[in-house]
Amino acid sequence: MLLRIRSKEGMSRVQVEPSDTFATLGEKIASILKLDSTDTIAVGDQPRPDAAQPIAQLKDQTIGSTNLKHGDIVYVSFSEPTSAAEASASSSQPQPRDSSGYIPIDDLSSIKQDEVDNFLEKQRGLIQRNKDPNFCRHGDNAMCDYCMPLEPYDQKYLEEHKIKHMSFHAYLRQIDAAKQTSAPSSTVLKQLPPLEEPNYKVKVPCTGGHAPWPEGICTKCQPSAITLQRQTYRMVDHVEFSNAGLVDTFLNSWRGSGCQRLGYLYGRYEPYLDVPLGIKAVVEAIYEPPQEDHIDGIKLALPWDEEAAMVNKVAEACGLSLVGMVFTDLVDDGSGKGTVVPKRHVDSYFLSSLECAFAAEMQKRHPSPCKYSATGKYGSKFLTCVISGDLEGNIDVKAYQVSETATALQEADIIEPSRKPSVMRVRESVSHERYVPEVFYKFQNEYGVLVKQSAKPTFPVEYLLVNVTNGFPHAPDPLFKASPGFAVENRHGQDVGALSKYLSSASNAEQLKKLLSDFHVLCFINTLNTLSQAEFAKLCEIATKPDVLADVLDTMDGWRTLMVLLKEAEANPRYNTPSTRSATTSGAATPAEFAAEISCRHCTFANPGGAVNCEMCGLPLGE
Repeated sequence: MLLRIRSKEGMSRVQVEPSDTFATLGEKIASILKLDSTDTIAVGDQPRPDAAQPIAQLKDQTIGSTNLKHGDIVYVSFSEPTSAAEASASSSQPQPRDSSGYIPIDDLSSIKQDEVDNFLEKQRGLIQRNKDPNFCRHGDNAMCDYCMPLEPYDQKYLEEHKIKHMSFHAYLRQIDAAKQTSAPSSTVLKQLPPLEEPNYKVKVPCTGGHAPWPEGICTKCQPSAITLQRQTYRMVDHVEFSNAGLVDTFLNSWRGSGCQRLGYLYGRYEPYLDVPLGIKAVVEAIYEPPQEDHIDGIKLALPWDEEAAMVNKVAEACGLSLVGMVFTDLVDDGSGKGTVVPKRHVDSYFLSSLECAFAAEMQKRHPSPCKYSATGKYGSKFLTCVISGDLEGNIDVKAYQVSETATALQEADIIEPSRKPSVMRVRESVSHERYVPEVFYKFQNEYGVLVKQSAKPTFPVEYLLVNVTNGFPHAPDPLFKASPGFAVENRHGQDVGALSKYLSSASNAEQLKKLLSDFHVLCFINTLNTLSQAEFAKLCEIATKPDVLADVLDTMDGWRTLMVLLKEAEANPRYNTPSTRSATTSGAATPAEFAAEISCRHCTFANPGGAVNCEMCGLPLGE
């Protein structure tokens, strides 16, 4: 028989038999809703989550015993799956008390923001001006309209200094000033948070007195028409790579193979003085996740939560966090001069529609905590950098974000990438499945008149882009001092033998400290699990802080264990043979992995059949 499954994702249909158990039904529901587990699924005969019963309690009952008939509706509720990193981050933040997602006003002040946000919100942010020699007629201790400080959102100042987007904190000051102008004595407006994330989903439940979506919809619960316009602010104003060698090492993969590559940017956020109340992301390391690289694109092996948790732990120990991603789009022009084909320019596109959708998804996964938003978060500081060719054929880096409107459109399933990279496609409404409101965008026609046009079926992706400047410091002082020498993860074979050769080149403690000052080395040492959490934190301090000496390493038991492993690897040439999987550039499975698993006698890790060395510790699997 056929059962109709109604959830917040819409209406679905499931084919079952009366003799099937609810455990079988739960597996089919999880497959349709793309859930990893059935533990959070609850079912009921009413569209109220509080009346639903966990399916785990009904797993032994048959469907026929509950009097369900062909065509009946089963109301399903479930909780969204969250990764371990998101769960640990959200546990320390105030949570909404109902399904609206809004956090009580009294709890907003306890939102833990980024340190740079706490610093900038305490600054005045005024733009100081000198005394005008032509118009000022007062003394040095006086002030007039021609020399008084400007607000950080002053439009004339931004245009004169060619600042396309004001900073986020300047945008907050602009909203606050407008609020004080409209109602200066209103105490209610002062208490309300000034920001609210755009939401283009159908509101569920609705107070209109009709059946909930997707069975019913009215003007109260349907989203209003959307008019696309350029976002006036940006969450991050500048991207600064700590040294040029960082990008050069990342490009070596393309230089050697001609295939594209993607990496995650790890760094920190700092105030940016060139923009009033600006924020810059200082990139200190690029970590390359498991991926299949091709000449014309990249295929990521997602999810990589376990590896991401390990890398984030190393970054946190070094005082860093995930700030964005970078990928290449390079094609050699065949001239032999090192120049590339200029693919991205004003007459083609800067960021394709597929890349915009990917950037929107990544920004949604990494929201920025904000106590001035009703939901406790607003926007994202996650950046997207593209390494491609400029008009002269030189390799250049460009940085972007997508607007909050783009993220909301992506989350509401209103837009999708187009085959033409310069335009984004608006989806069509599907009865009882997807509601798409009217979408418009404005532009100046050939007569200079501002015209509003429907965005269906497609519209230019420029309406979703936010430009971010980038560059390198004048006096580089990177956090990691080591010269590139150790193998990059998921690109070449990383094993204990390679680490032994790398560290054995140090003749004293000072050279050892410099060799350890490498993000890739620290990540690989962390995978060996020879150091305790406190010992690894001390190792990261030695690698990143100049005043901490490397002599204390000899006092740590975990480090002495690591040295024993390295000496054994140095004496055994089989350690120098990379494992089967780590030697695969793309990270794809090899035929040897489908043989019987081999358990490592050193760390007990289950390795794929045919492997020579252990993928976890790098030690030989043979006797």
